[in-house]
Order: sequence, then structure tokens, then C-alpha cells
Amino acid sequence: MAQDTRSTLTEHPSTGIGEAEDTSAIPGEVNSRVVDYAVLLKPRVMSLVLFTGIAGLVLAPGQIDWLTGLIAVVCIGVGAGASGAINMWYDRDIDSQMERTINRPIPAGRMQPLHALWLGIILSVISVVGMALYVNDMSAVLLAITIAYYVFIYTIWLKRRTPQNIVIGGASGALPPVIGWAAVTGDISLNSLLLFAIIFIWTPPHFWALALYRSGDYEKAGIPMMPVVSGVQETKKQMLIYATLLFPITVAPAFTGLASLYAGGLIGLLSLWFILHAYKVYRTEGYEFPRRMFRFSILYLFLIFVTLLADHGIKAFI
Repeated sequence: MAQDTRSTLTEHPSTGIGEAEDTSAIPGEVNSRVVDYAVLLKPRVMSLVLFTGIAGLVLAPGQIDWLTGLIAVVCIGVGAGASGAINMWYDRDIDSQMERTINRPIPAGRMQPLHALWLGIILSVISVVGMALYVNDMSAVLLAITIAYYVFIYTIWLKRRTPQNIVIGGASGALPPVIGWAAVTGDISLNSLLLFAIIFIWTPPHFWALALYRSGDYEKAGIPMMPVVSGVQETKKQMLIYATLLFPITVAPAFTGLASLYAGGLIGLLSLWFILHAYKVYRTEGYEFPRRMFRFSILYLFLIFVTLLADHGIKAFI
């Protein structure tokens, strides 16, 4: 049977003589490398980006054929993955100091930093060019802005310089539904901006809840998250303010024609529940309620968009 004869010369520790060492990949190593490349793309973040991008595409007025819609969704996902890869390349120094990121492929030594950078650059170009060629120019421009904003504004400029990093940088994570909307309509409208605003205002209390019980990690890495710079109580106060601001923004679609009053009422109840979580965080000590709020915040955003999608489907059926 023919065998792979690829080898490299390594110095034997006792004789100093170069010996042939087989370096051909084995299945387990290949699978591990594939997993590491997948981790670079931040699949959890990508799943949220894809979901909200699809929501924008479905909620937009007008029609889009299934192939164009699929291409748009793939481009949004690839663009999100590209941003994640470049982020991991740039943040490799601080990732090596934080407990929750130390096992990522680059700080763990399983991948060369430049591999992540080139993967991110190539995927960025593919996603934007694909969107321009097969969907429309507006969605391509918005996707390019999203990638550039996440890489240059958030990752390189804001993240290590200001406790408002999440507030300002959150714009990149809020753009996917606008991109999905533009893929159908070719423009930006009030309702697509409402979808943007929901995610934009949701982002700070969501991440600050995480930062409250991970503040030691951020402080060790020198990242000026709100609890580290402004203190725990000020962070809790800001979380309550942002959670309260979310209420009128999340129910606004019921008054702009994007959702029915019934959907608006249900979303309003969810938003009141979110405010209650923020109030409990504000009034209590310890990490229990920040953890609860962080977990609920993910479910909360998911349920908002599920409600909007279900309401849209019901209206289309009726």
C-alpha cells in the first residue's frame, strides 16, 4: 500500500544528527484543526448574527428569491466569522491572560496568528464581494461597514481604551438585521433602524452583566470594562437605565406597522421582565443575579425576534 512519505528533519536530542520524522497529518489532528478554525469564526456570535440577519430579511417588505436570500444569509455569516477571526488575531495577547479565552486556538498555541489574520481577510473579501455581485450594493456596503466597524472601531480602537467600548462598539453587532432588510429592499428604513436600535440598546446591559462576574478577568487583561473603571454600583445603575430605555424601543414596532399591537404587548411584557432582572442586579450583591440576567438577556433578545417573526407569519397567512 502506498504511504505518505512527507517528512522533516529534526535533531535527535542525544546525537545531534538529523533524523527523518513523519509529519503527515492523522485524522484526529485534522479534525482538531478543523475545530480550531471553526472556533476562530466565533460560532456562538455567528449564530446570533445569522438569526437577526434572517429576521431582517424576513420582516422586510417585498420579495426575494430563495437563492438570493440564501446567498445574503451566507455572506452575513461569513462576514461575521471573518470579523471574529481578525478579532482573535488582534486580541491574542489579552486572550492569553483571561480564563474564558485562554484556550482559544492562538493563545493555546494551536494556530499561528497570521493564519487567523489571513483567514479573516479572505473571508471578509469573499463575503462583501459575494453580496455585491449576487444580492445588491446597499447590503454589500452595510456588510463592509459592519466588518470594518467591528475590527477597526471596536477591536483596535475602543476595546482597550474606554469603558464605553461596548456601548459604541455594539453598533457592529446591531447591523445584521439592517443588512438582511437591505438585501430585500435595497435601502434602509425606519423599521430596519428600529431592529438596529433594539440590539444596540440591548448590548450594554447584556455584556455588563457578564463583566460583573468576570471583572477579575478583564482587570487582569487591562480591558477597561465598566465594572473595572467605574465600579460595580455605577455599572448596575447603567444596566438599569439601558434596560428601561429598551422598553419603548422594543414596543415601537407595534406603532410603526412592523408588528401588531398583540405582538407589541407580548414584547412589552418581556421587556418589563428584563427591567426586573436589571433591578434585582441593582439591589443585590454578589454574582447570582448578574449571571441570571446574562442568561436571560440572550433568551430575551431571541424571544423578541421570534415574536416579530411569528407575528409577521400570522399576518401573511391571514
